[in-house]
Amino acid sequence: MGEHDQDQDDVADPVRSPLSALQAREVTAGLREAMDDVRRSVAVLAARVRDAHAAKVWLPLGFTSWESYCGAEFGISRAQAYRLLDVARALSAIHGAVTAGTETSHTRDSAPAAAAALDYGLSQRALIAISSRTDTVAELITRRLATLAHSGLQALDTATVRAVVRQAVRDVRTAPPPPPAEPPADPTVAAARAIVDDLVAVNHEIGELMLEVAPAYLSDSDAAAILALLCEQIGEPLDHGLAARRYA
Repeated sequence: MGEHDQDQDDVADPVRSPLSALQAREVTAGLREAMDDVRRSVAVLAARVRDAHAAKVWLPLGFTSWESYCGAEFGISRAQAYRLLDVARALSAIHGAVTAGTETSHTRDSAPAAAAALDYGLSQRALIAISSRTDTVAELITRRLATLAHSGLQALDTATVRAVVRQAVRDVRTAPPPPPAEPPADPTVAAARAIVDDLVAVNHEIGELMLEVAPAYLSDSDAAAILALLCEQIGEPLDHGLAARRYA
């Protein structure tokens, strides 16, 4: 794999004069801007697909379905037509969660973060990947934004909201599907399992809160300095908060 990648690096471009560090930085900035443009285009496309489908735009034009309309007007397959809907629905669910999570808080930006352009830096592939789990993503975003707002330790500016959205999507994409629940026949064992599950869930929520305020790249000592006030506010011992952060 590595040799193949290196071979591609060697043959992809004609020989050019070496760039200076300043020129390389300018090229990188141009690439970043182009990538941002692509992501913004996905957001705009998703919003327009959602509006067109909601309006049943195919009917006035004489088509019988969304897929026949997309095939005739844009030359795309049935699968591509419905992937566009998956992207639109996923982004709509995310935006609804952001709106719900920020409506009771004030942001540092002049406009509310929820009213910002629907650009959360998400690729079409990421949106398709979570299209069947939008409820989970939306609940996670709403809960994390509410937790941050209530903690009072971090203003919900647009950059913070964007980071929370991207992390929630990443968490849902990488989380394994939950195993099928088969409650034990013994009521005592079932009750004990429920208690354990509740404790695990509570610890995980506390850990997520700790990670939102003190990200994982911080050492325990650096995190402790940041989390001391939060733990005091929520009545959680600092060592428990740090342990929950490590667990999450």
